[in-house]
Amino acid sequence: MTSSDTEKQDKKLHSFYVHLVSDATGTTLQSLARAALAQFKRIDPQERYWPLIRTDRQLNRVLEDITKHPGPVLFTFVDEEKRKVLRKHCTKLDVPCIAVMDPLLKALAAYTGLSVQGVPGLQHVMNDDYFKRVDAIDFALGFDDGQHIKGLEEADVVLVGVSRTSKTPTCIFLARRGIKAGNIPLVPHVDFPDRLLNLENPPLFVGLTESPDRLIQLRSSRLRIGEQKENLYENQYLDPEAVEDEVKKARKLFKENKWPIIDVTRRSVEETSAEIMVLLQKKRSADKKKLAEAEGK
Repeated sequence: MTSSDTEKQDKKLHSFYVHLVSDATGTTLQSLARAALAQFKRIDPQERYWPLIRTDRQLNRVLEDITKHPGPVLFTFVDEEKRKVLRKHCTKLDVPCIAVMDPLLKALAAYTGLSVQGVPGLQHVMNDDYFKRVDAIDFALGFDDGQHIKGLEEADVVLVGVSRTSKTPTCIFLARRGIKAGNIPLVPHVDFPDRLLNLENPPLFVGLTESPDRLIQLRSSRLRIGEQKENLYENQYLDPEAVEDEVKKARKLFKENKWPIIDVTRRSVEETSAEIMVLLQKKRSADKKKLAEAEGK
């Protein structure tokens, strides 16, 4: 093989099937698989998604597809018999078969001294946590983009930022974790509501900011999608000086009120949400400590 052939081979995408098999919704499995696959360059994995596999008939359909499209199998079965059948089939085909939750479950069982329940989908049962998440999603939709101010004091988190700083998707992501999040847009020449600045027990306010260049890029795309006919770059919404001024004034507001600031320029919604959850955890711990001290006096 010549050096040219080797170079072409190195640049070639490695395409393969990967089967995600779960007796629950499989969302956790998908997240883990995608996080792992993201660590590899020049791959083109074709995902075969198999959620809610709980009967022999359903499992047989999966086995047939694995035979037709061989590739790594990642699974989260808790039923021991189905695990054996799946593993045996994969061994015959000489493809990896990985129980992704096993190391975590074994470590937790060893630490707690408790046995794994072995019931599929326990994280999705309709308990208090489930209804808390539903309630949080309703809250996020009802208090999106400053639609309402009254009632926003019931939020766990209020995100504040200029247009296109990922406020809404971040609120929805937090809501799926059971966190009540609303957001307030900062609009030029419109004062921030004083009512929210003078709350006795305020929620966690977080300022979201972004680089002016990135904001202009996102706003331009937004306007084109909306098929607005005006000259995009004559619009104040996109004027570089105006956008930079927006960002500066927003930062000033955040600092004056001592709100934590997160720059979302190079962050995904998941990363932003993770940082907010840490901030909320700290706030709740501090609030709990203050309450305990007050009760102790």
